[in-house]
Amino acid sequence: MKKYALIILLGLAFTITSCLDDDGYSLGKVWIGFGMIEQTSSDPVEYKINMDNGDVLIPVASGYSLPWYYYGSDDPNSRLKTGERVLLNYTILDDNANDGSDADRFYIKVNSVKKVLLKGIMDITEENQDSIGNDPIIVKHAWMTDSLLNFEIKYWGRYEVHYINLVKEPGELDGSQAIELELRHNDNGDREDLPFAAYVSFNLNQLKIAGQDSVKVRVTSTDYDGEVNEYKGVFKYEEDN
Repeated sequence: MKKYALIILLGLAFTITSCLDDDGYSLGKVWIGFGMIEQTSSDPVEYKINMDNGDVLIPVASGYSLPWYYYGSDDPNSRLKTGERVLLNYTILDDNANDGSDADRFYIKVNSVKKVLLKGIMDITEENQDSIGNDPIIVKHAWMTDSLLNFEIKYWGRYEVHYINLVKEPGELDGSQAIELELRHNDNGDREDLPFAAYVSFNLNQLKIAGQDSVKVRVTSTDYDGEVNEYKGVFKYEEDN
């Protein structure tokens, strides 16, 4: 099983100043939100970011010494790619980026960008049971955006890389009742010395059932006190998507 490191740490801060640009936007004000990367051109390299709230952002400036899409490194392999999920801290420079669509489009300066772990749902098998783990995890917040189920989580550790998975029992889905999912944590035997926090998202598209336009999901997780936490939601989708 390919393992993914959970490395998205929370470290957000912002300031507001009274400086305004010509269009009335404060150049010291920032917005923070989640979105999906889409590369629109390779020569020159250009991107847009499709935000969870429906806005489309066009980066034209950056607070990084390197281009913002290199994600803090000049290694070409580190460059952000279409389909990756990010937590973005940005400043709006102009709102005249309309291309005729219904979405609100903005030219922005990227202040910081953090890649968010994005995975699918895994079936539990005898082969992966041990690597999935069954260590405690704290769910601070859970919410759906389109086809994604998102979690704000907290865990304790020290040295080791931790892994997070959303799992289900194998078998055909019939949609007659809520699909049972479990958020699982493998701490790789790490010490519980320091608190860490992160965001992680899971794609729900594999839960679609032919002939239906939605499915109910129920997600459970177990915290450090042995309490079982529960999230219930409805994944709504179009049959032809």
